[in-house]
Amino acid sequence: MIMKRIAGIFVLISLFSFAKAQELKCNVQVVSQQVQGTNKQVFETLQTAIFEFMNNKVWTNHVFGIEERIECNLMFNIQEQLSADEFKGTLQIQSRRTIFNTNYNTVMLNYMDNDLQFRYIEFEPLEFDPTSHISNLTSILAYYAYFVLGLDYDSFGFDGGTPYFQAAEKIVDNAQNAPDKGWKPFDNTSHKNRYWLVKDLLDADYAPCRDFIYRYHRQGLDLMDSKPVEARASIATDLELLQAVYRKKPDPFMHPMHVLFDAKSDEFVKLFSESFPEERSRVIAILNEIDQANSSKYKAITEAKK
Repeated sequence: MIMKRIAGIFVLISLFSFAKAQELKCNVQVVSQQVQGTNKQVFETLQTAIFEFMNNKVWTNHVFGIEERIECNLMFNIQEQLSADEFKGTLQIQSRRTIFNTNYNTVMLNYMDNDLQFRYIEFEPLEFDPTSHISNLTSILAYYAYFVLGLDYDSFGFDGGTPYFQAAEKIVDNAQNAPDKGWKPFDNTSHKNRYWLVKDLLDADYAPCRDFIYRYHRQGLDLMDSKPVEARASIATDLELLQAVYRKKPDPFMHPMHVLFDAKSDEFVKLFSESFPEERSRVIAILNEIDQANSSKYKAITEAKK
């Protein structure tokens, strides 16, 4: 399956092909317990509409087999109903990627968007225009669809996700004159918003992070089944790419690094708990330097059975 995906990156299929490229296998959940009111049916309709939008839309020029679709989850937590058709809350986005020759799925993205606010009229179709910001809801959905695709493609080919990150960046640019939060550089003082998420990832100063995504998956996890010692050693070395970004400090917040650690910190513990003592010490030193927020997790690597 993975070899087909790698080949597919380099094979462009016309959008006018009779084959439909449904790239995402997206599970959608809309939670609305915090909202008072009698019309709960609108949230069920919304959930169905989002599911169909994410799963039925053609996002790339490539043809995906059913088993190749990218698994992702969207969980909408609707906290307020501001008017009859306006809602506010949060959105949790997760995506996964299958590792070669295994049934193991690695987490690619585990991200919380706290700037969710949108209008939705029940039964109205969800419309998206890549050239303009016509709906905050569909702009958000398309943005994360492209972001999930970008991460997945980066993990199969060096900088393979660039076209999809650029598509997400275009959505950001379209929204600069809109009143909706999350799209502008000053909407969040910690850089934790859609604007900085994709702008930083496309910035040359963060290029080693994307290099790490490729090496970690293709030269690390995808080889764990056949060459576990060599694959783990490769990942241990590749952590130095993240260390270089950390030491350079492109900005005070380094949001892409935190996004990466939110997805991978638990996996690092599992991987390096099986390492040799010297490798463990080297990895722990790097992780404790560059990801201090998860240092308590990394203690488990030292405490694992020798």
